[in-house]
Amino acid sequence: MVLEDIFKKVKDASKTLNLISDETRNVVLNSVADAIIQNKDYLLEANANDLARMDKKNPLYDRLQLTEQRLNDIASDMRHVSNLPSPLGRILVSRTLPNGLQLTRRSVPFGVIGIIYEARPNVSFDVFSLCFKSGNACILKGGKDADASNKAIVALIHDVLKQHNINPSVVELLPATHEATAEMLTATSYVDVCIPRGGKKLIQFVRDNAKIPVIETGAGVVNTYFDEYGDINKGKDIINNAKTRRISVCNALDCLIIHHSRLNDLASLCEPLTKSNVIIYADSNAFDALYGKYPEELLKEATEESFGTEFMDYAMAVKTVKDITEAITHIDQFGSGHSECIITENRDNATLFQNQVDAACVYVNAPTSFTDGAQFGLGAEIGISTQKLGARGPMGLEEITTYKWLIEGEGQIRK
Repeated sequence: MVLEDIFKKVKDASKTLNLISDETRNVVLNSVADAIIQNKDYLLEANANDLARMDKKNPLYDRLQLTEQRLNDIASDMRHVSNLPSPLGRILVSRTLPNGLQLTRRSVPFGVIGIIYEARPNVSFDVFSLCFKSGNACILKGGKDADASNKAIVALIHDVLKQHNINPSVVELLPATHEATAEMLTATSYVDVCIPRGGKKLIQFVRDNAKIPVIETGAGVVNTYFDEYGDINKGKDIINNAKTRRISVCNALDCLIIHHSRLNDLASLCEPLTKSNVIIYADSNAFDALYGKYPEELLKEATEESFGTEFMDYAMAVKTVKDITEAITHIDQFGSGHSECIITENRDNATLFQNQVDAACVYVNAPTSFTDGAQFGLGAEIGISTQKLGARGPMGLEEITTYKWLIEGEGQIRK
């Protein structure tokens, strides 16, 4: 392995994290937050180098971009993580067996967590803060689009760690190459779990090639169903916020599903989207309802590819259904298990939707834009898991710990 020396350094460094108190971890995290604020120009200059290589029309441009406000928010999230209770050393189970053996199940770190991500430099800070707080070392594998930003971020973190006499290899950045990804995925002696964050192709590649355990954070193909009992004023705000707040994030709306009896309200529901020039790919019923009432240059007829697409752009599909059962069936077929929403004033329909929709996060009368670790009170997130084994939804501190059984006896033997 070309990168084996890096993997070994991180593995060795991970063992030293057990010797660091939670109080020290919190001091370090606050020092990194201070360094972010003090070194904004340095970070923004590195990010500008990355941005200069990307077309502003690229949907990933927004994900890639760091701003002064975003750096302030990142520092704030890091302070929030430092103030959260430690997820380590929690007693999950404690009991004494009839033979006198005392059993305790206690939370512990995974050890070394590998993260593969694309044009998202903020992930470098988020992952470090969560891993460091939870006693995990981390190996970062960012994309080439954000390489200058990631290098500057890790260099800043290393400087702070050295100031506190902590092994800087508790976080390392791999080269932004496909070969580095492949090496990480086969580093069975060094990496305890891998968490990929990115598009469908990246997730598929990791799933198909990993020899190490993977926590899958799938693509976000997100639907919102406007029920026959939906409130139009709530609907306008929810749909617009879910679609236009940030188009490049995985919780952004991709398909509006509407009950056929509310087609007369569709133009009103979509009117706020015109301010952001959102292109609508509408099925035949929705197209007829919008024709002449939505800007002609923004209205397109849907194709089969329109549904199940994560647009990451100012675009969305519209699907007409005859009832809530058909809406749920559409979500089952085209959703990705990330976040789904119903807008309704009917409690029975809301409960049915919550019970029947198979997704990590299911909303009633609130936009899917809230699917976020910080919004859920987790401080930050290491990813949003769409799998069912283990963590599901936004993953914070608790989700990146495991446990061990501790058994104490007084000489008992098994017959």
